[in-house]
Amino acid sequence: QVQLVESGGGLVQAGGSLRLSCAASGRTFSSYAMGWFRQAPGKEREFVAAISFWSGGNTYYADSVKGRFTVSRDNAKNTVYLQMNSLKPEDTAVYYCAAGDGLGYRTEDEYDYWGQGTQVTVSS
Repeated sequence: QVQLVESGGGLVQAGGSLRLSCAASGRTFSSYAMGWFRQAPGKEREFVAAISFWSGGNTYYADSVKGRFTVSRDNAKNTVYLQMNSLKPEDTAVYYCAAGDGLGYRTEDEYDYWGQGTQVTVSS
């Protein structure tokens, strides 16, 4: 069982940066692939980024955030991060982290555990 708690969301102007954190409970964090998803008002939840289970492992990004967002993890701290730069108003959403077995990364059904989400609002 893994419990996930996101933090770091907030209000930022377009072009600004935020770093989201997702703290995980449990001693098996390092065995999970971690993903970030987001859901904007009136839209379905979508994949943002993911990282395989080892620190410094393979990373995966949605085309819409590639080159602007960076996912990383610190297994010693049971934490995964999402550094978001050059933010745009269309990045406004609730951001969720999720933990999965790493057989896939881009779809929600690959993940078993989810956090409650953190709001990111980008003003123009």
